[in-house]
Amino acid sequence: MGGAFVERRIETSVPQNTTTAELVIEQHHREREIFGAREERLREIERRLGVRIIARGRALKISGPPPQVQRAKGVLSYLLGEARRGYAIDEFHFRSALERFSGSSVSEDHVVFPDRIEVPSRKKYIVPRTPGQREYVESMRKYDIVFAIGPAGTGKTYVAMAMAVSALVNDEVSRLILARPAVEAGEKLGFLPGDVAEKVSPYLRPLYDALYEMMEIPRIQKLMADGVIEVAPLAFMRGRTLNDAFIILDEAQNTTSEQMKMFLTRLGFNSKAVVTGDITQIDLPQKRASGLVEVRGILQGIEGIKFCYLTESDVVRHELVQKIVRAYDDMDKKLAEKADAEDPLSASEGRSA
Repeated sequence: MGGAFVERRIETSVPQNTTTAELVIEQHHREREIFGAREERLREIERRLGVRIIARGRALKISGPPPQVQRAKGVLSYLLGEARRGYAIDEFHFRSALERFSGSSVSEDHVVFPDRIEVPSRKKYIVPRTPGQREYVESMRKYDIVFAIGPAGTGKTYVAMAMAVSALVNDEVSRLILARPAVEAGEKLGFLPGDVAEKVSPYLRPLYDALYEMMEIPRIQKLMADGVIEVAPLAFMRGRTLNDAFIILDEAQNTTSEQMKMFLTRLGFNSKAVVTGDITQIDLPQKRASGLVEVRGILQGIEGIKFCYLTESDVVRHELVQKIVRAYDDMDKKLAEKADAEDPLSASEGRSA
């Protein structure tokens, strides 16, 4: 932005026992992006941490109780450092930093997510935004088969797609295979109009949407025409051996036991498989067991396989999505407690089983 700051004070009550810390803003920092329009983010830091922030020239002075000043300085230092490294400071990035520095620990280890996933789009790279996503990325780098289980909005598919595209453009694999079970609220493909491609297209749309954010459309079309990128329903995987490929199975909670086994046994040499799903949103008929639920007990602990569990704290959509996920979790807990109270013997037998 350049230019000097005019002194601005945001009044807030501060206890007598105070200390002051100062941050110097480098010339090239994007202050408006970091501090928000009309410095709304500075006001949010003040309200959340109980400090006073004064911007004078290119210096920020933070006053308040010593622990809170340290936290506020940590938030701002982190955001300024991220801007210096070229990251866009969006609302989630800001709130994530504020949330973690507001906790009992002020270690930047809990906030900084240095992993950049390079993709050949205008974004250039994608960054894991939560500790859960960072563990997920590290797992995909270390393990050949990774299961990502968690609620909507946690980036299960999006982050996996970024890793797949990055692996392709860096010649780590020679093709991408993206699959989904064609199951939605119990519907069967035979009742849908059109040929096979037209029937399965709506089920695969989320995979296309993520892919289009990672690569330019003309390049995607060429790679798909050449067979380098394949987006297909899970049923099309049967009988194949997938070598030198990055394979993603999305919405895996809607696989049957047989389908899950079939998919996992397709893995060939120099291949990596990522299986994503939300076990709270199973659309299979009631009598069919979910392959994703079942596989946890079968494969847990096998060397070379990693299970990553994302939670509501990893939701990176609108902040209301996180609240919605939490509300549904609370309802499920209440229903389980009610069932236990109404039939304690049955519940006890179920737990012991």
